[in-house]
Amino acid sequence: MTIFDGFRQVDVSVGDVPVRIHAAVGGSGPPVLLLHGFPQTHAMWHPIAEHLAGHHTVVAPDLRGYGDSDRPPSDESHAAYSFRAMAQDQVALMRELGHERFAVVGHDRGARVGHRMGLDQPEAVTRLAVLDIVPTRHVYAHVGREVAEGYYHWFLFIQPFDLPERLVEGNAMHYLHQLLGGWGSGLEVFAPEALAEYERCFADPEARHAMFEDYRAAASIDLAHDDEDVAAGRLLSMPVLALWGARGVVARSTHDPLEVWREYAADVRGAVLDGGHFLVEELPRDIFVELEQFLRG
Repeated sequence: MTIFDGFRQVDVSVGDVPVRIHAAVGGSGPPVLLLHGFPQTHAMWHPIAEHLAGHHTVVAPDLRGYGDSDRPPSDESHAAYSFRAMAQDQVALMRELGHERFAVVGHDRGARVGHRMGLDQPEAVTRLAVLDIVPTRHVYAHVGREVAEGYYHWFLFIQPFDLPERLVEGNAMHYLHQLLGGWGSGLEVFAPEALAEYERCFADPEARHAMFEDYRAAASIDLAHDDEDVAAGRLLSMPVLALWGARGVVARSTHDPLEVWREYAADVRGAVLDGGHFLVEELPRDIFVELEQFLRG
């Protein structure tokens, strides 16, 4: 896409079984990795990427399965779409670009990838910002009415292949718009160019299948990884910033997100903002100010 003015587009093959990761790269200074969520691509960062690039080297990739990155085959283990696999992709991408240590900012699924990255490879992550999530393990362990209503898609997408694939293909664009407009932000917050990118990618049945595999992994192999960390007493060791929207599902379903994050991380700060789920596109100035302050330490 072309809305990242001054950024170059790169495609980098990573991993022992190569996976091509697409990314926009720009700016100079301490590196920061921006990880998007569902059902989006790296395009979601366009309102703040150029501003961050004034003081940082910004890398905004598409996660495997999303956008213009590869969609590797999966199997019954769903390991190909685990947060661990996605995190390994992104650490390898950053190393290929010359960055051994870097800050991570993630929204939605990207924040969950960042959480896993911080546990698996803490030597690489200097700081971690998580936007509008609490940990996956916590969500599954506290399913009440608010979670069931707000995160209903979690339970739809984890159904065996190819039930959700067939249900969504009947009117994929209508469903995409319902998702983007249904979590407290409103469809009007998305720039036409960004929305067109989300539509282009969601129109691809292989992309939708990869996204559903992401959710299937979260309910299986990812939970197993999380349980192993809890049993071992592993916490995120780097500073963590948690931001969430007052009209999002996190605010409706979680009494105190910071209290939750302090069960998973040693150094947590954060705040609620007057927005919905898609904070970067709804409140770009507020998010930029919070991130710039956090990244500068």
